[in-house]
Amino acid sequence: MSDPEIEKIMRKKMEELMQRREPIIEVNMDNFNNILSSNKPVLIDFWAPWCGPCRYMHPIFERLAKRYAGKMLFAKVNVDENQPIALKYEVYAIPTFIVLVNGQVADRLVGAISEEALTRLVEKYIE
Repeated sequence: MSDPEIEKIMRKKMEELMQRREPIIEVNMDNFNNILSSNKPVLIDFWAPWCGPCRYMHPIFERLAKRYAGKMLFAKVNVDENQPIALKYEVYAIPTFIVLVNGQVADRLVGAISEEALTRLVEKYIE
């Protein structure tokens, strides 16, 4: 396949992800490259099911995903199941929130933070 064909397939996959009813995309090794090709900023929540602060942040992340749907892509990475992704982004503590713009890290916050702080992070990158 040529590069334009691959680009077209990746764009189509990204559009399919964006059209899903769920406001948050569960990222894994299979769909991660599609997330990177998003033309919208992406906020990724690196988390684990056993992490208390991660569980505290979950409803906040969900509210923001619903509020800013269509303006920013919201994704979650379970670090236990997707260690290569966590290592690639040097995630050593959770929860960690990383903003990607054009596939590149633009910002990062670590730890349980207020809804206001996470909202400021989102609003910094949406148009």
